Amino acid sequence: MLPDPLHPAIVHVPIALSIVIPLLAAGVAVAIRRGWLERRSWTLVVAMNVLFVGSILLAHETGEDTAERVEKVVDKKYIGEHAEAADWLLWVSFGSLAVAAAGLLREGRGGAARAAAVAASLLVLAVALRVGHLGGELVYKHGAANAYLERSAAPPPATPAP
Repeated sequence: MLPDPLHPAIVHVPIALSIVIPLLAAGVAVAIRRGWLERRSWTLVVAMNVLFVGSILLAHETGEDTAERVEKVVDKKYIGEHAEAADWLLWVSFGSLAVAAAGLLREGRGGAARAAAVAASLLVLAVALRVGHLGGELVYKHGAANAYLERSAAPPPATPAP
């Protein structure tokens, strides 16, 4: 059975990947440059970027699914800020994926692309942290989770006095 809402469960995947990818990219780029790994090892970095983009697309879609319900308890301004940041994350992640894919080219262009991919992954990390921060504020500061709390028609039972 899937959690309801699904969005909070999904968003942790791109957040985690946004932290792992710069470390992986830097490590693999250095290892290729020093001759410890072959250029084709960079395929792992590209694959992680593909997984990252896919997880962002899923998080983006599930976020849109929850927006209407959350708008009943949170000002649209805050939801809009989070959604706009998520849109930026989607676009920079596609760009970062393209740069990472260029890292598979032969030395010269490939080496430069790998260095650029490390830098791009750091930009993606910064944007992802902003998206996550705004999402956290929606829940913990603005009460977005209240949209999913069950409200019973009857008041809670009174506790007996000692």
